[in-house]
Amino acid sequence: MTLKTILALDLGTTTGWALRDQAAAITHGFASFKPQRFEGGGMRFLRFKRWLTEIKATTEQGIDAVCFEEVRRHLGVDAAHVYGGLMATLTAWCEHHQIPYEGVPVGTIKRHISGKGNASKDEVIRAVGELGFHVSDDNEADAIALLHLAIQNHEEV
Repeated sequence: MTLKTILALDLGTTTGWALRDQAAAITHGFASFKPQRFEGGGMRFLRFKRWLTEIKATTEQGIDAVCFEEVRRHLGVDAAHVYGGLMATLTAWCEHHQIPYEGVPVGTIKRHISGKGNASKDEVIRAVGELGFHVSDDNEADAIALLHLAIQNHEEV
């Protein structure tokens, strides 16, 4: 059985990511899409699209599936706008490359990794650490937790 290459994303100005390739190797990290001085408002989304294409190019046979953390409530208007723009860019990019994608609710991810749907950032980081991953921030931890769930779901299919 060929393993699927899965990309998991925690979308935001600092986007956490985790990728499981066909050899079952997992890489992870985070990327910043903070606006640069003197650039227009849409540039962060163009940089995100370029980053997605670079990630895809690093895989041997492309990406088989993308999953992202589906946020239904943001604490601020700016965060909601950034998330919406990143999600629109991601879903359009996936459609263009014919890659299936799926949003997964935050509570589902937290429940899967920690046993609690309302786990704190520290609890998610701790749970991911118990799986052997050392992370730099909560965005990276969320992406790994999501990837862990996605791998389980894809193996059950």
